[in-house]
Amino acid sequence: MPFLLRYGDRCSRSGDGGLYAELLQNRAFQMVDVTDQSAAQSAWHSVNGAQLTVIAETVPVSSALPNALSVVVPKGASGQVGIGNEGYFGIKVNSSDTYSASFFYRFPTASSFRGTATVALQTSAGQILGATNVTLSGSQTSWLQINTTIKPTTTPSSLTNNFTITVNGAAAAGQTIHFAMLSLFPPTFKNRPNGMRIDIAETLQSMAPSFFRLPGGNNLEGQTVATRWQWNNTIGPLVDRPGRVGDWGYVNTDGLGLFEFLTWCEDLNMQPIMAVWSGFALGGTSIAEDDLGPYIQQAIDQINFVIGDPSESEPAALRASLGHPDPFPLVHVEVGNEDFFAANTYTYRWNNFTTALQATFPDLTFIATSDTFDPDLTPNPAEWDIHVYQTPSWFAEDSFIFDGFERNGTIYFQGEYAAISTNPNDIFGTPADGRLTFPTVQSATGEAAYMTGLERNSDIVFAASYAPLLNHVVDSQWTPNLVSFDSGNVYPSTSFYVQQLFSVNRGTEYLPSTLPNPTGTTFWSVVRDTSVTPNKIIIKVVNTVGTASKVTFELPFSVSSSATAQVLTGAETASNTPTAPDTVTPQTSTIKVAKTFTYDAPGFSFSVLTLTTT
Repeated sequence: MPFLLRYGDRCSRSGDGGLYAELLQNRAFQMVDVTDQSAAQSAWHSVNGAQLTVIAETVPVSSALPNALSVVVPKGASGQVGIGNEGYFGIKVNSSDTYSASFFYRFPTASSFRGTATVALQTSAGQILGATNVTLSGSQTSWLQINTTIKPTTTPSSLTNNFTITVNGAAAAGQTIHFAMLSLFPPTFKNRPNGMRIDIAETLQSMAPSFFRLPGGNNLEGQTVATRWQWNNTIGPLVDRPGRVGDWGYVNTDGLGLFEFLTWCEDLNMQPIMAVWSGFALGGTSIAEDDLGPYIQQAIDQINFVIGDPSESEPAALRASLGHPDPFPLVHVEVGNEDFFAANTYTYRWNNFTTALQATFPDLTFIATSDTFDPDLTPNPAEWDIHVYQTPSWFAEDSFIFDGFERNGTIYFQGEYAAISTNPNDIFGTPADGRLTFPTVQSATGEAAYMTGLERNSDIVFAASYAPLLNHVVDSQWTPNLVSFDSGNVYPSTSFYVQQLFSVNRGTEYLPSTLPNPTGTTFWSVVRDTSVTPNKIIIKVVNTVGTASKVTFELPFSVSSSATAQVLTGAETASNTPTAPDTVTPQTSTIKVAKTFTYDAPGFSFSVLTLTTT
């Protein structure tokens, strides 16, 4: 079965400052209140006395971006004067990289000034790490975009670096300059323009993921109808993307938009599982049935952007204009997200959306997001998205939950799951109540036990994904997460390694075996990989307690006398953290096996045994 990536709303500001490689925070002053200058200037600061004000620009750089940064160089200024940006809690600078910088500028009042602006990366103490010069002209009263590159000469050990734009204070004294839509990119994954951060992308690529759910969970819905995610606001030039206030208090730049999601799926050979907004906002608003028409049309346009014929569909023609005339592969479309929050209105919303979408796109399948079969929905969903956050012991104890599901043609997407707390009475409490900050060996092995059940029931569970996916350790919205990071480093968790080991050790055929005891503490699953000759037999063994466990396997076929064992094990509460990132990692060894052999599973462990048939 396909395991893997679910992109979610709690994923580091919905990608900003994380997977999305843009280095400048608050780059376009999107959705800020200019009456609150402290918040409006977030991440920006004055260099050497420049006077900064975020303004509602009288001549906006675009209709999508109404605000700009007004910079006044004081009379009597000297030295380099200007603006700086601290990035998303720091900027990693590497002398082996070339950084792409851009910004729009204009002078609100024409002047005779013509001078050099220095665009630089520097330490917080002011040491220049790399710089380039561009020319600014006081006669430029309309917006002009400047594009340049910075090649650092030094790699600092600290991440507390800044991006700056400065002018000679004496030459520019008294001048006012407006800036809009500023940007700084490092090299990106596969050199995609407006692309992904390389180290995070490569970490996720190492999981060999099969799918990517987009554009995120609750972040799809918005707190209000006006702040819902809208596909058409996330494509095209960055200057035309207004951004939106996300559900967790931060602004989404939407630089990581629908087109970027889809090309990201191509780059990792993942199938997109795409959600469409279904008429419900998290603040409690449900669109009345008679008013759903425009929103259904927006969903149709979104799908046409992905798979439509450019000669027949304007959204598809837009996709083609962005350099992708061929449709993206799309099979599954999710209608809403966690609609058990508004189950009373989901009945008519599901009916209206799905009836229209099925008629327009008969080759697609549609996923329902309320509680399974509660309420009854028409048309009857062929696919359901199931979410569960629980304790490690719950996941082990419920590893047989899908064994009891009726085989009636309905299939399931385990769209969100994670062991997030050790306290069954307060799952969503604080760390003091048992909430995990980082996944532990105990939580990861509980999830692994559950995943043996997903693998065993892959005839009806067509995909599964841990959630949330990504977390900036300086600005967490949710814990625990699969992968944590800061501005310069990536920290895969114990749960990450469980997901990775399952994913890269998938078989082509599930082999029935004596079942584990549903109330026991040791679990296993057995698959065969017939894509290689000789075939591989892959046995996954999970021990969810601290005492070692012996498991005997009696095989109905002959195998080579040695096998590879990949083992993740450690202390019950051990975690991978920024200060100890490699506390628990998989270790590989060779073990002796035969048609009948006994494996000693260490306490709190997940083992993958790979045997070769003879």
